[in-house]
Amino acid sequence: MKVIIIGCTHAGLVAAREILKNHPETTLTIYERNNNFSFASDGIFLYLKKQVKDLADIFISSPKEIRQLGATVREMHNVLSVDTKKHQLRAVDMNTGDIINDTYDKLIVTTGANVRLPAIAGIDNRRVLVCKSYLQSKKIYELAQESPKIAIVGAGYVGVELAESLVTRKHGHKVDIFQSHGQILNNYFDTQISDMVEDLLKEHGITVHLNSDVSDFADESDSTVRLITSNGNFTEDMAVVCTGFVPNTRLFAGQLAVEKHGALLVNSYLQTSDPDVYAAGDCTVTHFNPTDKDIYFPLGTNAVRQGLLVAHNIYGHSSPYMGTQATSALKLFDHNFATTGLTLANAKRQGLNAFSVSYTDNWRPKYMPDKEPIMLTLVYDRNNRKILGLQLASKHDITLAVNVVSVAIQNRNTIDDLSFVDMFFQPNYSRPFNYLNLVAQKAVEQERQAGFNQPRYTHLY
Repeated sequence: MKVIIIGCTHAGLVAAREILKNHPETTLTIYERNNNFSFASDGIFLYLKKQVKDLADIFISSPKEIRQLGATVREMHNVLSVDTKKHQLRAVDMNTGDIINDTYDKLIVTTGANVRLPAIAGIDNRRVLVCKSYLQSKKIYELAQESPKIAIVGAGYVGVELAESLVTRKHGHKVDIFQSHGQILNNYFDTQISDMVEDLLKEHGITVHLNSDVSDFADESDSTVRLITSNGNFTEDMAVVCTGFVPNTRLFAGQLAVEKHGALLVNSYLQTSDPDVYAAGDCTVTHFNPTDKDIYFPLGTNAVRQGLLVAHNIYGHSSPYMGTQATSALKLFDHNFATTGLTLANAKRQGLNAFSVSYTDNWRPKYMPDKEPIMLTLVYDRNNRKILGLQLASKHDITLAVNVVSVAIQNRNTIDDLSFVDMFFQPNYSRPFNYLNLVAQKAVEQERQAGFNQPRYTHLY
């Protein structure tokens, strides 16, 4: 079988390795418009903080490695068009200008995503950058060397982590974050935890401007740029736009079904509306288990799982995608934050009869030394008592706890299940009841006091 992969992103790389491992007889060709493969974009923050010595170390693979596995690799080749009906594509060698026409039996689309550029005048200013690829990361690093005052537009994970990395460097950057929403990290946390993050940023000298829409990047001088916002004008030495991502699917406009953001629609085997075209990673939708709906939520964890599954499913539908809880974590100034599933605000926005409880206490018995407090918020559906989400904040690292709740959400477990599920006790690590048991027990008690005293255990239904 002849298989073509467009885009050697995280998903494309995983798919290629799995195909060549299990089906070495496959004729596999990879088209990639860069000469580097699968750049871990989170590495820019580690590099700026000097936790990683060389930005090039953050590449997960190389064209040479994939060729050695048996693939035909065409890096620096831009795919110009795809005809899904004829199973053909047309690409250009970006070095020579030569045009290549190719055919496939199965096509895997792993074209990833691009930075979503808001409609801001002057966004093409040379002192305004975006943050995703290796080359973009290099530009940020280089321009930051001569820019003591830096603006960040957008306060999601990328914006917040970039701000932290800039102020922890020894160059003493002054950082302003501009967020159009009234809350930072609003897609990931409710206000109780996002306010904690905001306070941390402020404690380290970062100025956070909420409800601030940037409308213009105006020329100020050769070395500065002026931000025109809904809350005043600000002169900065450079600006980085971190306003999310959009799927890179324009090659398939009018050929494959997409959702409202342009992400490719796929079935549970990651097959698109064309039976010979599969898709994985940031160019496609994911099935979000807490709401049982398909959404666009680009995450590396989703990408690598989908890439692995696609490599099996092009040979026969054997491995369905289990969906996601959009589980993620953030380390900021030696504090740890993690989330899985829905926040209370997002659950209510989905029309769910959602409630939450918060639990704050030491992570292990009081008689133990070094007992840092932790805070957890559990979100659940009153109608069926199913767990919808968990958020946590702690200085002592308990972030892996969200993986337990991720499994619970995927398995449709209830607050009653989590209240008594078996977890080990050893005073070096936890209490007789783990903090996950305890926050769930608090939810059960909240329901009892509200008059909803009938437990629901998943294994009985």
